[in-house]
Amino acid sequence: MGIPTVFIRLTGCPLRCVYCDTAYAFTGGKKLEIAEIINQAEQYGTKYITVTGGEPLAQPACLELITQLLDKGFIVSLETSGAVDLSGVDSRVVKVMDLKTPSSGELNKNLYQNIHHLNYQDQVKFVIGSDEDYNWSKTAITEYKLLGRCEILFSPVMGQQNPTELAEKILQDRLPVRFQIQLHKLLWDDAQGK
Repeated sequence: MGIPTVFIRLTGCPLRCVYCDTAYAFTGGKKLEIAEIINQAEQYGTKYITVTGGEPLAQPACLELITQLLDKGFIVSLETSGAVDLSGVDSRVVKVMDLKTPSSGELNKNLYQNIHHLNYQDQVKFVIGSDEDYNWSKTAITEYKLLGRCEILFSPVMGQQNPTELAEKILQDRLPVRFQIQLHKLLWDDAQGK
């Protein structure tokens, strides 16, 4: 967060999280060749790329896109729901994997074996919309032995979970997690990203 980054948003998602703020990415968009996507990304003059969705891994060419971006020297992160197998993802990419919390309505879609494909450079994100989500997330950190495996992010559901209250809970409980807020919404009141 805070580093100029190009977001490549791929269409489609097999999940329907209650708090989803990118439902516009379920359909639409335009089909581009990988070379066209890379060419457009190069125009922004930054080495940082985030491949996101919807669920980017729902697109068959996503893995090839990521590999070609990495081969071009980009620093690439992949934002994934955690509901699609990560075993084929290039090891050079930074994986940002959600573990869906109870208020998402998609708790049963978590593919917990994906945790075994994470390492120190990767992140697990918990999107927190309620006290139940917060407590569930604290338990999941221990149950799935996430400390020391990867970075852990807690992110408030905008308009549902007060960010200040979430930050205060994290501090009070001395959780070894990183607080994350959707910066584009704070800066530009933007629902669709910049």
